[in-house]
Amino acid sequence: MTGIQDFSVRDIDGNERSMGEFRGKTLLIVNVASKCGFTPQYQGLEKLWREMRDKGVVVLGFPCDQFGHQEPGDEAQIRDFCSTTYDVSFPMFAKIDVNGPDADPLYQWLKSEGRGIFGSEAIKWNFTKFLVDAQGRVVKRYASTDTPEKIARELAAQLV
Repeated sequence: MTGIQDFSVRDIDGNERSMGEFRGKTLLIVNVASKCGFTPQYQGLEKLWREMRDKGVVVLGFPCDQFGHQEPGDEAQIRDFCSTTYDVSFPMFAKIDVNGPDADPLYQWLKSEGRGIFGSEAIKWNFTKFLVDAQGRVVKRYASTDTPEKIARELAAQLV
C-alpha cells in the first residue's frame, strides 16, 4: 500500500468505505474521544469542516478508546454524542485501535508516514491529527494540543 487511497475503513454506520473516495481532497484525520479534556476540539473541527469543505478539505474522525478509556461507547452512542453535543457533520468512522498489534492498517500507515516528535510512531493521546495532501501523502502530524483553529490558519495558507 503506497497511498491513503489504497485503504478501506468502516464508517460509524458500519459501511465499508474506500479512502479513494477522498482522492484529490486535503484530509485532516483525527483520533477522537467523547470523554477527554480535548473533546471540545470537536467544535473547532466542525467549524473547520464547514468553512473549508468547499475548498476541498475533509475532516475525518476515528473514535479510539485506547487512552484512559475516554471513548467507552459503541458507534451509536458516539454518533449520538457527536451529533447532539457538537452538531458534528463531518465523516465519522467506527471505533478503532491506533496503537498496538490491533492498530487499524490506515493508522499503521499514517504513523509510519507522519512520525511524531523525536521520530516516534506511537500516538500519544486522543486528538492527534494527520494532514494528508490532495495527492494522498501525509504532510504533517499535529499533537493533541494543536487546536483546529491553528490548523485552519495553516491549511488556509497551504490552499492559496
